[in-house]
Amino acid sequence: MCNGAEINIPDGWNDPKFHATLIKNYSEMIPKVAEAGYKQLICFSGNRRGKDDETGLKNCVEGLKQILPIAEKHNVVVVMELLNSKVDHGDYQCDNTPWGVELCKRLGSENFKLLYDIYHMQIDEGNVISTIKNNHQYISHYHTAGVPGRNEIDESQELFYPAVIRAIVATGFKGYLAQEFIPKSKDAIKSLQQAVNICDV
Repeated sequence: MCNGAEINIPDGWNDPKFHATLIKNYSEMIPKVAEAGYKQLICFSGNRRGKDDETGLKNCVEGLKQILPIAEKHNVVVVMELLNSKVDHGDYQCDNTPWGVELCKRLGSENFKLLYDIYHMQIDEGNVISTIKNNHQYISHYHTAGVPGRNEIDESQELFYPAVIRAIVATGFKGYLAQEFIPKSKDAIKSLQQAVNICDV
C-alpha cells in the first residue's frame, strides 16, 4: 500500500477546497506507483467539519472521479481507509463500512476500493466477520491490530483473529493483510512472528 499523495488524514476528498491539491498530487503519484511496480495508493475522506454524510459523499465523488481515469490507465487502485472516529481519529468521515461502500458504488470503478482496518472497524461498528462477508468485493486491503489498545492480536484482546482471517480467506481474497499493530512486548520481532502465525490459517 503506497502513500505520499494525500495531504493528511483530516484534510481529504470530502472538502472541495482540497481538491486542487489532491488532484495534482494523485495525478503525479499514480504513474509513479505503477512505474515502481505497485498496485495500490491510499487516500482519506477527511474530517466531517460539520458536513453530513450525503455532502461528504458528493464531494468525494466530485474529486475522485477526476483522478480515476488516470488510475484506470495505469492499473492502480486508489484505496480509502476506514478509520474509527471514537478513539483515534475524531470527526473522520469514512468511519463506517456502509458509507465507504456507498462511495464505491457511486464511483463505479474497480480502481477505487476500501482499506478495511479490522482494528478501527471493531471500535466503530463491530460485526467484523459479517461485514467482511457482505462487502468483500469493495475491499482491496486489510489492516490488523488488537482491540483495545492497537497492540498485539493475541489472546490479550477482544477479537479472535483466526476466525476473522478465515472469513477473509473464504471470500477468495488474494491481496495483502498488513500487520499494523503497536507491539507492547519488548521483543517486537517476536510479536510480529506470533501475529503472522495467528493469521496463517
